[in-house]
Amino acid sequence: MARASKPNGPWVPPSYDDDDIRAIRALAAGVASEGQQRRALEWIITKACGYYDLSFRPGVEGARDTDFAEGKRFVGAQIVKLTKATPQA
Repeated sequence: MARASKPNGPWVPPSYDDDDIRAIRALAAGVASEGQQRRALEWIITKACGYYDLSFRPGVEGARDTDFAEGKRFVGAQIVKLTKATPQA
């Protein structure tokens, strides 16, 4: 069951369902299964951060909306970067 509608602006909370809630809660508690870890990280990167979305917003308020969307994307970019980084010895 969906809990929120599809976002119309970058400030609108993203949609989620009961499985997303379970995955995020399990991740936060440190007891997430492999599948829950993947689901939680995917939700954070794609929905909460909008990492793969275009951040440009046209119109009169477009600059402010774009800035907000870019802030979210920055967080997603840092998470994705660390998933691909190699730790130093």
